[in-house]
Amino acid sequence: MAAAADPEIEVVLALRGGYGLTRLLPVLDFSQLAASGKLFVGHSDFTAFQMALLAQAGASSFAGPMLCDDFTRASASQSTLDDFWSCVSAQAHVVQIAPTGNPAIDVCGTLWGGNLTMLTHLVGTRYLPAIAGGILFVEDVNEHPYRVERMLLQLLHAGVLGRQQALLLGDFSNYRLGEYDNGYDYAAMLGYLRAHCPIPVITGLPFGHITDKATLAVGARARLTVNDQQCRLAMSH
Repeated sequence: MAAAADPEIEVVLALRGGYGLTRLLPVLDFSQLAASGKLFVGHSDFTAFQMALLAQAGASSFAGPMLCDDFTRASASQSTLDDFWSCVSAQAHVVQIAPTGNPAIDVCGTLWGGNLTMLTHLVGTRYLPAIAGGILFVEDVNEHPYRVERMLLQLLHAGVLGRQQALLLGDFSNYRLGEYDNGYDYAAMLGYLRAHCPIPVITGLPFGHITDKATLAVGARARLTVNDQQCRLAMSH
């Protein structure tokens, strides 16, 4: 709140992700945060803040790099930093998506989402935005495919997925299949999801707990286009 009230600060970066942000949601004044005009940036558990800001105040933010995890590392990704500055300093931004295996699609809607675990934990609370006709993006880390499926099915059964134009999958990294998984890998999960989800499921979004990540304008108007010539997410904010 202090950073939001400081007139000399324009961008507020999350230090890192981690446990505990949902503890803070009831004590934050989201109307005041939105009125500050600051650019709030982060990902991972910071998704809870971003969703609450959008749900409670209708304010946009940016899903992107964080201070400790991205900006201060000696091995910081230049492409991540370049994409960040490009996104926050312009009113329009385009992210290229890996086209492999994706169905053709051309839809427009509100871009929203973030970390899948955090989104799932906000279902049934006043902190999850009631977005209809949107483009929902998700990512996660350390989650086995069966757990990713279970969380996405919760969003489906709660009616969240059915209200969207498309589901956009980012990176799901840092897991190792074990005996308990019984061979159920990401490809199998994706096949099941596409067979049972009522909306297009698009993969290849360069976002998540990865070194080279895009910055996304959460709450912005966006157009998702996939065809033989292009696979891109265009944002206007």
